[in-house]
Amino acid sequence: MLTSFIQLYKQAYSGLSRNSWYLCAVMLVNRSGTMVVPFMSIYCVQQLHFTIVQAGIIMALFGIGSLSGAFTGGKLTDKIGFYDLQVAALLSGGILFLILGYQHTFLSMGIGIFVLSFCNESFRPANSTAIAHYSTAENKTRSYSLNRLAVNLGWAFGAGLGGLLASVSYHLLFWVDGCTNIIAALLLLKLMPRASVVNTIKKLDKTIKKVSAYKDKVYLLFILLSTLFGMCFFQFFIMEPVFYKLQWHMSESLIGLLMALNGVLIALVEMVLIHNLEGRRNGLVYITAGVLLGGFGFILLNILPPGVIAAVIIVLLVTFSEMLSMPFMNTFWITRTNEYNRGDYAALYSMSWSMAQVFGPFIGSQVIFFGGFKLLWWGLGGLSVIVSASFYLLYKFTHRTVTHPAL
Repeated sequence: MLTSFIQLYKQAYSGLSRNSWYLCAVMLVNRSGTMVVPFMSIYCVQQLHFTIVQAGIIMALFGIGSLSGAFTGGKLTDKIGFYDLQVAALLSGGILFLILGYQHTFLSMGIGIFVLSFCNESFRPANSTAIAHYSTAENKTRSYSLNRLAVNLGWAFGAGLGGLLASVSYHLLFWVDGCTNIIAALLLLKLMPRASVVNTIKKLDKTIKKVSAYKDKVYLLFILLSTLFGMCFFQFFIMEPVFYKLQWHMSESLIGLLMALNGVLIALVEMVLIHNLEGRRNGLVYITAGVLLGGFGFILLNILPPGVIAAVIIVLLVTFSEMLSMPFMNTFWITRTNEYNRGDYAALYSMSWSMAQVFGPFIGSQVIFFGGFKLLWWGLGGLSVIVSASFYLLYKFTHRTVTHPAL
């Protein structure tokens, strides 16, 4: 029994390139310091004495910066390559985290978090392009899942430790987050020297047509649905911690452990899950199921009685929603690209999440202000059902056009 269990994990992790593992290591270090963002809304309300609406605006500015950074990052990736941009984004992001910890007014926090998120998010298209570059058609989904494994292991560590540090001093969060960004940049330089990376990048073949991601109608519809899903999903990290603090009266350390549980589950389950699901059904089918599962998790916030058990059940549902949907979302966009337009496709996908970060917190805070948390959770549940159904219709359409191209 134990031998077969170990074999299952071995199969799930085999066949990935060395550079994929190096990128995973860099991401793990970087995300192990992820402490500021999950606690930013609580920090703004509890420490800086901002209103809920102001905290929502701060997080919306984070999203606007992310949106701009992703767009710029995609363009730069296709022009200068993924390596230099990753190093620059990590170094600048680390310095800006340290600076942000000393901002205390609404204006300075707004400006600071916009600039920080711009630099930070420019990293994402470059990193996504690098993962695609070092993966094959057979292991693309698992390569992205490996990267997500690093993200979520780091998240589990960072959120758990962040909750403990926040109970001592919120200022510590900014220092840890900034330093891990800088260490990740140095690790990338050490593990993957620039010369060795540049030599693996092919020169542009002028005979290959570069299809624009911004003219791919199917992809644009996918991006819209991804954005709506992201608007729902981000409430788990932005407004749900505030809900646990203000409505269910949980401590920061407990909230941090709940957020860490999300990362631990993904680290333990996702790679094996993807290894067993990949290729059995169209990825859009799994995305449909995942989005629906997340909506059910939000609805339970209005149904289950307050307490740790209820919170754990909801974390489980949202986590499995994430594991079913996001790896196959990455596969969907990467299969529509080639070496010469991947930056634009990666940027647009990153921008969809950035747009979710812009509209999600702002709309969420407004809904809470005018109708309370209950209205927010019912609304997110309903929107998730609509998005899930739309992903299924997209699956039916793409499946039909592949089977019958004349349609």
